[in-house]
Amino acid sequence: MVSQAAVSHEPHSEPRPLGPDSLTWKIFGSLYYGPTGFFMGMVQNMHPGLGAGVEFHSEIGSEPYQRVLRSSYPILGVVFDGPRARQTAQEIVGYHREIKGVDAQGRRYHALDPGTFYWAHAVFFMQTLRTAEHFMGGLTDPQREQLWREHYQWYEMYGMSMRVVPQSWADFRRYWRDMCRDTLEPTQAAWDVYNLIDTAPVPPFPVLRRLPEPLWEKAIRPAGAGLVKFITVGLCDPAVRDTMGFTWTARDQWLFDRLCRAISALNRVTPDEVKYAAPRVRAARRRAAGKRPADMPPPEAPESLWPAPEHRADPKHYCPVHADPGGATFRQLTGF
Repeated sequence: MVSQAAVSHEPHSEPRPLGPDSLTWKIFGSLYYGPTGFFMGMVQNMHPGLGAGVEFHSEIGSEPYQRVLRSSYPILGVVFDGPRARQTAQEIVGYHREIKGVDAQGRRYHALDPGTFYWAHAVFFMQTLRTAEHFMGGLTDPQREQLWREHYQWYEMYGMSMRVVPQSWADFRRYWRDMCRDTLEPTQAAWDVYNLIDTAPVPPFPVLRRLPEPLWEKAIRPAGAGLVKFITVGLCDPAVRDTMGFTWTARDQWLFDRLCRAISALNRVTPDEVKYAAPRVRAARRRAAGKRPADMPPPEAPESLWPAPEHRADPKHYCPVHADPGGATFRQLTGF
């Protein structure tokens, strides 16, 4: 059984990336991580400092799909890029250096404030935990603590202060409870993420490009939106639901539990090639299996996901103009 002892307060001299033996590799970035996306975005943005940064510095409302999908490349890379993961993490830190200002209540915010930056990571960890709990068959108590230890190792990659990081799994549970109860707010950015479920346009992907907009507006999106909202609210802590003004009944919980069982059943029969299809994840798994050159750069977001040309030089954007597809276009786009 994994010990309940606290981790060392001192970071490793050279942070160690997570590998294929970790639980995080089996959960983070999987197909069944997808249903938790709006929970993650909304709860992250309920933090006053993080929400202000998104409200005043993000273009997610004008390019929702592109913004989320291109951001997934470096975010996944901190877990899956192996020897390069530290560099990927430092690049992410760099994107946040100029995200600062004063919010509508006169409070100063900075994306690299240690408590703000760690909150974003804490939500990624809780998203990973709840994906496993609800959609991938559940976890044992030792596995929950193992995931917490891995989240600590994962956060070390950023080179940020570890003083704000809870030093044990029990400490983290208290931290999470207190943040949900005492700090989170119904920020504009949190509502913008939640409302995006109802307003997102037809996805600009080849397979859907010819979809008639009336069909999307009148049938597909309304049906899907109801399910996505139900899952999003179901994943929230009671304190988060109260803060956002969501209602959740005993019948809702009964239905949510049965939906989770059905999704977990699908997870058990989904082939790994489908479950781990994200390019950065696939590339890592193939590299670890000796099927992809160890020195081959990780996949980068394709140009179709890049910011608008006038924003590509903005230092707060990940925009891999340096990527050289050369003769490896297919492998770089797919992770093979």
